[in-house]
Amino acid sequence: MLENLLIDPQNSTLKEELNRAHQELAVLYDVSKAIQTSLELNNILYIILTGVTAHNGLGFNRAILFLANAQTRCLEAKMAIGPESAEHAYEIWQHLSGNNHHIDDLIQEEKITDSTSYTSSFYQSVKSLQIPLRHKEEDSNLLTKVYHEGKPLHINSDHIKQYAQDPLLQKFQTKELIIVPLKAKHKVNGLIVADNLYTQKSITTSDLKIFMMVANQAGLAIENARLYNIVRHKSRTDSLTKLWNHGFFQDQLTEEIDKVKKNKNSLSLILMDLDDFKKLNDTYGHHKGDLVLKEVSKILRDSSRPTDYVCRYGGEEFASILPNTTKKQALTIAERIRQRIAQHSFAQTSLDVDLTVTISIGVSSFYDDATKENLITESDRAMYRAKSNGRNQVFLA
Repeated sequence: MLENLLIDPQNSTLKEELNRAHQELAVLYDVSKAIQTSLELNNILYIILTGVTAHNGLGFNRAILFLANAQTRCLEAKMAIGPESAEHAYEIWQHLSGNNHHIDDLIQEEKITDSTSYTSSFYQSVKSLQIPLRHKEEDSNLLTKVYHEGKPLHINSDHIKQYAQDPLLQKFQTKELIIVPLKAKHKVNGLIVADNLYTQKSITTSDLKIFMMVANQAGLAIENARLYNIVRHKSRTDSLTKLWNHGFFQDQLTEEIDKVKKNKNSLSLILMDLDDFKKLNDTYGHHKGDLVLKEVSKILRDSSRPTDYVCRYGGEEFASILPNTTKKQALTIAERIRQRIAQHSFAQTSLDVDLTVTISIGVSSFYDDATKENLITESDRAMYRAKSNGRNQVFLA
């Protein structure tokens, strides 16, 4: 009976609405299922925008995802998907239409994790976008309007002149777009901006409805990933020094060795041990010893590069994993650390007495067929040679 009803031309609208509802539910199911496969923030952001832009997803041409940064009080562009030109858009359309890609296929084509970066040309063109979050009364641009009000905003040709100077419209160069808030526990944690610059397809009320359904799932997934990353970071960080802990050291060194074997670049390892630290503890007490460990950790961080992994190996021992670093370069870094610790005045910051603290350091570098155990053992032996030869020295393996 239902089939006969739908065949009737007078009921074609009902059939179209049922088909649209079926498609919307399918999109929501696919995106929700994909989001649940990961707790890594970058991967979740990529999954969300894939669902927004995929032909058998929401089908938008381009999309940018902004997250609110509580420290900087800014909305920051964190991920963007879309072609960089009309020609590129046509190439993508040809590729997808010829391969019948599903959303899952598109996600697997470019697996993004928190240790990898997304490098699409479109993202590179917008990643510098930072929109300050002022007080609601002071904000007048489109993104902050949606952030403060927590409601979606549809901008079409009727509004373009009104917001002609808006930084988003100047960057997007579009005549119609949609901005939807991402919420968790009634609080906005980000926004998605999407448009159809190349197809010029109008954004409908139905588009907005399904977009908001996807956005509701996305906001919760982003908040879960954020909480997971906080807990994960705490589990990998030494509580006293705030350096990476021993467990992280072991995992990261394994990962870096795997990279070296694959990419044939260099890798060095520094092991360090504070000299006569037991005597310091016995003389001044463990509280003062802890203050020294915290101060030394700060020196280690300040003396290292952003790409180095500075860890508390255990007790008064520390380690630095140095990716893309030769033994000669590692020696320079190790010597800088040794000198800064030996010259540092601990009396001003940690102790009420003038105290000289020194450190003995061993350096090793990766070689063909070396294992993690080889690197650790060689750095350790070099470090103890430094100790046995008078302390406060750097020795190479």
